[in-house]
Amino acid sequence: MIERIGALVIGYLFGLFQTSFFYGKKKGIDIREHGSGNAGTTNTLRTLGTKAGIIVFVCDLLKCFIASFVVRFVFHAEGDMWYLIGIYGAAGAILGHNYPFYLQFRGGKGIACTAGLIGAFHPAFIPVGLLLFFGTFALTHYVSLGSLILYLGLMIQMVVMGQSGALGMTQPHLNELYIITAILMVIAYWKHRENIVRLINGVERKTYLKKKK
Repeated sequence: MIERIGALVIGYLFGLFQTSFFYGKKKGIDIREHGSGNAGTTNTLRTLGTKAGIIVFVCDLLKCFIASFVVRFVFHAEGDMWYLIGIYGAAGAILGHNYPFYLQFRGGKGIACTAGLIGAFHPAFIPVGLLLFFGTFALTHYVSLGSLILYLGLMIQMVVMGQSGALGMTQPHLNELYIITAILMVIAYWKHRENIVRLINGVERKTYLKKKK
């Protein structure tokens, strides 16, 4: 239990590096007062341009990726705990990103951080995540829809790989892994609740990496 709590706390501290907020401040704005008001990659891309969006995405991905490995080495995680401690650290980083205390808990939606979780968790998750998110985005230009499908795919793949024995984990630890993943998915869907309503109503804003002519 101490290791799990410690991993969450360490991950949360990593997540507090609010890339879009600091980048916006460097440009003389509070990113949360522009566009959608979200302190994340998509709003940065729309407000400050593609270069800014890419920088924010990479930094937010890395802080979760690094947090996952740092907690593994701090707590000498092996076997089942390699995956469990790693996902606790990543979950902490996502929570820190989404709910930074020093910004009145107004952060991002955690999708770039989730990309870091996927990259740090298991190599097999990377191609599936890339296909689900970028495939959806390429077809629809809805970042929100790609994010929602990414999380649904993550949940499904986690269960499939876990139950198939690919992760080599005991069932009690697998169940804990599923619960953490499910909680993160619920948080992501909750953070996207307004996007879901707009998608249903057909009024969600599309995103383009380059301006349409």
